[in-house]
Amino acid sequence: MGALSKVVKVFNTYPFSRGLLSYTIIFPSSCLIQQTLAGNTWETYDWKRVFRFWIYGTFFLAPVGYGYVRIMSKWLPHTDLRSNFKRVLIDQTTYSPLMTVAFFGGMSLLEGKDLNGAKEEIEQKFLPTYKIGLGYWPIIQTVNFTYISEKNRVPFISLCGMVWTVFLAFMLQTNLPKKDKKNLPKDD
Repeated sequence: MGALSKVVKVFNTYPFSRGLLSYTIIFPSSCLIQQTLAGNTWETYDWKRVFRFWIYGTFFLAPVGYGYVRIMSKWLPHTDLRSNFKRVLIDQTTYSPLMTVAFFGGMSLLEGKDLNGAKEEIEQKFLPTYKIGLGYWPIIQTVNFTYISEKNRVPFISLCGMVWTVFLAFMLQTNLPKKDKKNLPKDD
């Protein structure tokens, strides 16, 4: 039995390992891609940031994503258009906002910010990020739930997520203007 056959056997025996490997590679790679697009080179990459992306993708997102896909597949086992529409609607109203909050909060904590700093990061970046995700993820999830077999859904999503994670890395690094709470109109 060749090395590739052994790897395939492990992936088939332990389906979680596919998603784990995908996120272990894709999250830090996305961070490097974003830094490269920003003009960084091997000498100027923020390797601590890459490591934080690896930790988040491997130890948080891979298990959560695997569990989510399994639950959705059991709860809505059919792959007809109506079931897929329900999945996408549930995904965009529950999982997507929760994962956006988890990303900005989790990465802020990994950066050493306190809970107030993480809260501020979420307040500043959640809505713009979520709005853009509404234009991207429904299409990806429709394809995922309609055409991709359950055993390959997490790796497919993680590959599609590479583009999204490059965007998240950009948003994480971007300083958006803070909302000035004292200049907001008051409720009468």
